[in-house]
Amino acid sequence: MITETVFEGRILVTDRMSLGEGPGYDRDTDMIWWFDINASKLHLLNASTRERRIIQLPEMASALAVVDEHRQVISTETGLYFRDTSTGALSLHLAIEADNAVTRSNDARVHASGAFWVSTMGKNAEKGAGAIYHVLEGVVTKLFDRITIPNAICFSPDGATGYYVDTDVNQLMSVPIAPETGLPTGPASVFIDTAHMTGGMDGAVCDGDGNIWNARFGAGVLDQFDPAGKLKARYQLPARQPTCPAFIGRDGGWMMVTSAAQDTRVEEEPNAGNTFALVTGAKPRFDPAYRAGR
Repeated sequence: MITETVFEGRILVTDRMSLGEGPGYDRDTDMIWWFDINASKLHLLNASTRERRIIQLPEMASALAVVDEHRQVISTETGLYFRDTSTGALSLHLAIEADNAVTRSNDARVHASGAFWVSTMGKNAEKGAGAIYHVLEGVVTKLFDRITIPNAICFSPDGATGYYVDTDVNQLMSVPIAPETGLPTGPASVFIDTAHMTGGMDGAVCDGDGNIWNARFGAGVLDQFDPAGKLKARYQLPARQPTCPAFIGRDGGWMMVTSAAQDTRVEEEPNAGNTFALVTGAKPRFDPAYRAGR
């Protein structure tokens, strides 16, 4: 039986972002972040002080990972850039599809090995224009291509399985990977087929018990799939286009979910594009630092 829960959380931020994405959290600094991809903006929120900053970036960006106490790495439309946490200065780390004006960055997540899986897609969701890359210690390896909208990148707690989806197809793929490197050791296969369901599989996070929490764009829900791929629970959200979840708070007791206001009308969907927080009782997991190698 699928458990359905009405929204009893709170609106974390009321920004009505065009395309909110890439939420994340750093336990050491108590900092929450997310992006408005279409506006090229990075949002920062200190969970302790509630201090907020909105940073205008020079190009479209979608994901961030911690490197060390002084640096972050940001995935943008031309590659990966280090960001100095003190000055905000950006410096190129690695170019990824920098010569392809059609594409931008999209979903990403750090594997337990420190490998950063990042993805690209067409700025107008051009068919098959996207790809997923493995990045570790300055080496970029293309893993999968001909993807239209790459999403739901996440990893099992033991680091031995990776997940991703092409939202255009709506089949969550699983792939065996080496825990020590985050590289695939075999072919990907269909793990969960949701092509028959309303909406599309967007961003996802895997909790400490191996459950996959997936934001379903167009359906206004956060879905919980158990480690066997069975849909166990649905959490209603006050926006039709949720995009990605992430655990936040030093105890991981809250899950934040970004959303998108693009193609909506404020009078019909007043909460579209806002960022939400809810309690699910899931065992939290936080992304490790990216292993940059220098």
